[in-house]
Amino acid sequence: MRQSSPSLALVQSDVYLEPYLPKLLKRQQRFQEALAQIEREHNSLIHYATWHEYLGVHQAPDGSGWWYREWAPAAQALSFIGDFNDWDRNAHPLTKKEDGVWEVFVPADSYPIRHGQRCKVQVTHADGKTQDRIPACIRRVVQDPQTYDFAGQIWCPEDTFTWTDQDFQINSQEAPLIYECHIGMAQEEHRVGTYREFADLILPRIVETGYNCLQIMALAEHPYYGSFGYHVSNFFAPSSRFGTPEDLKYLINQAHQKGLTIIMDLIHAHAVKNEAEGLANFDGSGGQYFHEGTRGHHPGWDSKLFNYGRPEVRRFLLSNLRYWLEEFHIDGFRFDGVTSMLYHHHGEGVSFDHYDKYFDAGVDEDAILYLQLATELSHRYTAHSILIAEDMSGKPGLCRTHEEGGVGFDYRLAMGIPDFWIKTLKHQRDEDWNLHDIWHELTNRRLQEKTVAYAESHDQSLVGDKTLAFWLMDKDMYFHMQVADKNANIDRGMALHKMIRLLTLALGGEAYLTFIGNEFGHPEWVDFPRQGNDWSYQYARRQWSLADNPDLKYRQLWQFEKDMLRVSKENELLTQGPAHLLHLDTHNNVLIFERAGLVLLFNFHVKNSIPDYIFPLNHAGSYQIILSSDAPETGGHDRVDTELEYFTQPTKYGPRMSVYLPNRTALVLKKKK
Repeated sequence: MRQSSPSLALVQSDVYLEPYLPKLLKRQQRFQEALAQIEREHNSLIHYATWHEYLGVHQAPDGSGWWYREWAPAAQALSFIGDFNDWDRNAHPLTKKEDGVWEVFVPADSYPIRHGQRCKVQVTHADGKTQDRIPACIRRVVQDPQTYDFAGQIWCPEDTFTWTDQDFQINSQEAPLIYECHIGMAQEEHRVGTYREFADLILPRIVETGYNCLQIMALAEHPYYGSFGYHVSNFFAPSSRFGTPEDLKYLINQAHQKGLTIIMDLIHAHAVKNEAEGLANFDGSGGQYFHEGTRGHHPGWDSKLFNYGRPEVRRFLLSNLRYWLEEFHIDGFRFDGVTSMLYHHHGEGVSFDHYDKYFDAGVDEDAILYLQLATELSHRYTAHSILIAEDMSGKPGLCRTHEEGGVGFDYRLAMGIPDFWIKTLKHQRDEDWNLHDIWHELTNRRLQEKTVAYAESHDQSLVGDKTLAFWLMDKDMYFHMQVADKNANIDRGMALHKMIRLLTLALGGEAYLTFIGNEFGHPEWVDFPRQGNDWSYQYARRQWSLADNPDLKYRQLWQFEKDMLRVSKENELLTQGPAHLLHLDTHNNVLIFERAGLVLLFNFHVKNSIPDYIFPLNHAGSYQIILSSDAPETGGHDRVDTELEYFTQPTKYGPRMSVYLPNRTALVLKKKK
């Protein structure tokens, strides 16, 4: 009797993966062996990810002094310096141990280390060159307001933060509705906002709108504010621009009290190249944390690339994951730059048009092993933690479990959707929109892998580009956004803004995301203070007063966002399987589909309003409109009577219904019980 060969659920669900089964099995075996070795040598993966509790600056349990340890295998000498020893480079030299870790004990009776003191480490390279560096696992980094230099800071406040979020639980069955934010630019004033201001002033807005997840950008310390937080220097230090670690804990605690899940925008794909502030060339070897030579440099991002094949690097990053989960009660991570991690070519200039490209020599198997360990760690530490991969390659199995042959993420970002909408607005007249292309773009995703849909990304808000609202309405937003003002361009922009967002939410995935301010059509772009704009905060803020003003149409867009999210949550729109196409009419530009028992109708025609539009349904009965983008309170023209009850009519082809379907309008109908 012939014995069947081993298989994986991932391959069983995609026959095109069958030729790659041996590579998938080998990848799975490598992960299992690495995990087994970790558990043999360190008891558990969770315990293994505690390197940050050994490395860095820590007070001895008996209070007799402080230990400082640093992994720097190629260094010739290290010396701990700071306010506590008047920056004396000879006072506290470190001793090298066999594993490449250096250590020193600073006795409290002779050199008392106190909360708030600054510190660094002088590193002597093998060639005798010396550099002052910031300890790799330091918990806080501050910038001197006079010299602008960064330094580590001892952080051990007497009054430790008391968490009151013990009853908070991530609802794994609830579809994530994600509000992506940046703390610094979240206030209306021309300055950097703080963690506490965000907690007190912005969280209530997010909850009122209807979002259940808060995705925070730029949390880890980064020397250049304008990097949007993507050039991280200190992976264990929350950005001090926005306040203290306790202030961040206050924000997260308040968010949990309001039922918001916290997702951190995690940057483990690369790091800032700065040697003075970051990890680059820390021990003088040219590598250590990163690949040596050109492989260690990302040409597009001008940053350093981690060497995931080095066990110490994996342990450093895994410990960083646990640190954020444990110390700050983070509930999940959006892994930035996953495509760059997965491939040696970083996805630049590569078209992923064949499965070979997911498995050829350009794949970084070390990065895949790290990501498998990272997803395993996060799910073990917090059972329902939400893990999102930013990947544009469409790699199979990225969001499948390890047992199925996957990498272990929960969701992937539908990066093609915002690109599609921007290209459509840039290059096509409204009359030329192709509904077949729209349906394909919003429904084309991998089977059994969940997706986060979004209509526009934060990158498209950056200077040089425009938000959806600004692409649609442009300079007219400066002059014609009063409710009483009649303007054809604003009418078009308002209508399409609502339709695009609803269609993306309803078709694009199993989760939905917006960037701060886009929910009410925030005008203009995002531009952080820099020399080119004379260090202005004009575009690095959010103008909430626009949405608060009942005389402006921004408030109407905000109201539609509230109504849209309410309908989605009340009807579990994103958790009941994919949408089913009911009707696609290219002559009238009408698209109708069903999802989660709701019937959604979109008329994209520029002028045709159809009084008696007949379309098919799967279920006979009576229906009522529960959402209309033409409602006057959301900036519509009030052409639809939402109080009417609609009845299906039997035909030999099945149930049919007739509705009045105005142009540039979306309707959501629900069957009455």
